[in-house]
Amino acid sequence: MQNKTERGNMTKERKITLNAEKRKVIADQFQSFYEDKVKDKLIQAKEQYDLMREKAKENIEKVVRYHQPQEDIDTIRRMISKYNRSGGELYQDNCFWVEKPIMKVDDEGREYESKDEVHVRFNMGRNFARAYYRDELKAKGLNPDFQLSINDDYSKRNPKYYNDESAVNTYLGFSNSSNEDKSITKPVAKWESDFQLWTIGSSYCHSRQFKVDENTLNFFKMYVASADEVIKEHQQMYSYVEGKMQKVRLGLKSYRTFDQAKALADKVGVVLNETMLNESSSLALSIYSPENLASLLEDKEVMTREQKIAFARKQMQQSVN
Repeated sequence: MQNKTERGNMTKERKITLNAEKRKVIADQFQSFYEDKVKDKLIQAKEQYDLMREKAKENIEKVVRYHQPQEDIDTIRRMISKYNRSGGELYQDNCFWVEKPIMKVDDEGREYESKDEVHVRFNMGRNFARAYYRDELKAKGLNPDFQLSINDDYSKRNPKYYNDESAVNTYLGFSNSSNEDKSITKPVAKWESDFQLWTIGSSYCHSRQFKVDENTLNFFKMYVASADEVIKEHQQMYSYVEGKMQKVRLGLKSYRTFDQAKALADKVGVVLNETMLNESSSLALSIYSPENLASLLEDKEVMTREQKIAFARKQMQQSVN
């Protein structure tokens, strides 16, 4: 039979009170849960694009070499060697326009010649890059969703938006500085060099129009659509998850104790336990202890969240041993 002291201790058992840090840890668990439910569609879109890209490389090379045979490229190269720029122009390109002549009818019923054209690119646009490299960006502690978060309302751009934009563009390689490590190949440069064809003419991509048949044109339309699908799945994933998280954040803001958040997590199916909160707090204490903070301050490079966690765990392990 329990004595009064034991019963008193049980009734006085303190519940975990939530603060901003703990709410962030809990919200991250919900975020991962909802992303896991829909991320397969983005993964599949990327895989489909990769397959289409390899086939598109083969097809565009056939098209370009049909219109601009290799022997013509070699001839102009010799002419340039002999006469400098007067000998002609060559450019290594990864951007191409293909077209098929068609007939159209104007408002007065008169036929006229036109063309059905497609812009075939093997470099990266910014929306595509953020979608394609989303997981990698998040693993580095960056925000690949900053553009989607304003929903085309540019009045919502704030300092955080610009900081996220700058960090993402720098990592991807859309922005570069002279003091960066040039031995690191960023995604933009990687894609620029992944596929290029020598073409006759200047660097102005639209100046070259390669005529193709209907089947070839339709294939390139499918290739372009596969890239658009990656962007679309990123947008839909964000929209779905953010729709859920807006409600979750409102709930967490009103909750005072961990038990309330745990009850919600159990109903939804999110794995959540006190250890996650304790680990977050322990890591923070370990990282920012005077000794470890001094070590961090000695590093010239800014540590990512993952590096901080790995560093903290190492320190905690050493203290145990």
